Amino acid sequence: MTRDINDPLAENVGPAPIETPVAAPARGPAPADAATPVTASITHRVVASWPLIALLASAAMLATAHAFETFGKLYPCTLCLKQREVYWVAGTVALVALMARRTPWAARLRKPFDLLLAAIFLYGAGLAAYHAGVEWKWWPGPTTCSGGGGAASSDLVAMLKGDKIKPPACDKAAWIFLGISMAGWNALVSLGLAAASLMAGLRKGEAAR
Repeated sequence: MTRDINDPLAENVGPAPIETPVAAPARGPAPADAATPVTASITHRVVASWPLIALLASAAMLATAHAFETFGKLYPCTLCLKQREVYWVAGTVALVALMARRTPWAARLRKPFDLLLAAIFLYGAGLAAYHAGVEWKWWPGPTTCSGGGGAASSDLVAMLKGDKIKPPACDKAAWIFLGISMAGWNALVSLGLAAASLMAGLRKGEAAR
């Protein structure tokens, strides 16, 4: 077909414009960033209430130790008692930290208390790891923990009741689960609590925003 050069409308005749196709929205699983607000919310709550969590964790560990002693007849050795003292100290510090949150200096005292809890739990992890090493005969234990000492008053009462007393020797694991002794599990738990306390102390300013 030829174009008439005398037709004034011939100049406007040309190929039709090409339309750019619109891509359909992709359907599929939500991106990984969608879970970020949920994770941030959980982290914020844990950090904000960490002294309470540390207090409950310390109480739970002490309750577990006393349950093993009362119902399992696994009487504590010298190193076991020292590990219990760590949780008593941590629980006391956590309780004081909760009380300090009701004072005008709450914002300033949050981070120091969390870092102090981290140091206490880290010491407990080191003490428990040392005890586990004694049980595995990696190094010698204290002389007061050989298991050859006299019976304690609680042992005498138990013997009068007819219970069999297991010598509280530090170099013998009285309870093992999954190849790890009670001291070994305590080391892992204390290390986790120390890491959580440290994270709470370092992220306190961000969480408070």
